[in-house]
Amino acid sequence: MLENLRTLGRVIRTLATKDPVTRVRRFYEIQSPNVEFAARTTRYMNVGYWEDGVTSLDVAGEALAMKLADAAGFKPDDTVLDVGFGYGDQDFAWLRERRVAKVHGINVTPRHVEHAQQRARREGLAEQAEFQLGNALALPFADGTFDRVVALESAFHFYPRSAFFAEAFRVLKPGGTLATADIIPLSNDTARMSINSGPLSFIKFSIPDENWHDRAGYAEQLTAAGFANADVQSIQDRTWEGWRRFQASRPSDPAFQAEADRSAVKGMANHWRDETLIKKELALLDYVIAVAHKP
Repeated sequence: MLENLRTLGRVIRTLATKDPVTRVRRFYEIQSPNVEFAARTTRYMNVGYWEDGVTSLDVAGEALAMKLADAAGFKPDDTVLDVGFGYGDQDFAWLRERRVAKVHGINVTPRHVEHAQQRARREGLAEQAEFQLGNALALPFADGTFDRVVALESAFHFYPRSAFFAEAFRVLKPGGTLATADIIPLSNDTARMSINSGPLSFIKFSIPDENWHDRAGYAEQLTAAGFANADVQSIQDRTWEGWRRFQASRPSDPAFQAEADRSAVKGMANHWRDETLIKKELALLDYVIAVAHKP
């Protein structure tokens, strides 16, 4: 009960926050990691890429990270900038599986940065994986620094996303690539404030109107930032429903029940109870992999 009251207090504080950067930071401080990652083996926070038969967000989360890496065209000698890296699981996976030379991570949430820094030191990767606090709209790097810039389910927060595109263009080397995994509406006719289900409340409170446009608008903003060959592909059919099924099943999972307290289990069950509304609203959302190149 006490933790539920604390969570409610953090929600109220977040909603009252006017500064967009501070609001995003507070948004990611709402839920206790002990609940968010109960019965989990990773700290991926993305919705996942759900191949047939996959039932674990840990597996689906890494699959989405790898799909983004492949879309970006990661090569073993690449220097990569990951903007809005969460807890950094994907960065360690890219070092391990794609053998990139170095990953720099920028994030606005201190506990995310601290967690990733500690893991890098623990795994002896501090020279290859550097994480720091920073703003996506004012990247603390010189022009032409990176081979790839990526944003794994984070760019929808950036206020506005078009300014991030301009910054990504600036810090990329000529011939470099920007790739994002992102959340947008399927149609511009869908009003952002019409999304009312609890699990999708972040649509109302964490995505600014300036970022609420469909695939065509997304590609137009990439082109306006100077990028060439902007390609925005939907992977909606492999994202939202798998994520919904996983989250809705957690309250009845004995492993989750064993690690999360009773009030958290009950709260999550209530959060995901209205399956009809949630599925209806998810059908209005797209999920895209966008790729563009700096000439």
